[in-house]
Amino acid sequence: MGDSAKSGGPSKITKFWDGVKAEFRKITWPDKDSLVKQSIAVVAISVVIGAIITILDFGLQYGVDFLTTLSF
Repeated sequence: MGDSAKSGGPSKITKFWDGVKAEFRKITWPDKDSLVKQSIAVVAISVVIGAIITILDFGLQYGVDFLTTLSF
């Protein structure tokens, strides 16, 4: 199990960090314009989804309040 430590080879941690560095070199980072457009899209979609959830919440709350106040 500890053969790599005895033989002087790279440890598991060293191999892991070498792999992390290699993967980071493969990343293609977006340019500024693309990043701004994508950020605006994420914020806009989040606001729209939040508004839809708010409307559904108020509608369901009104429906439940209406049903619980009915008296037979």
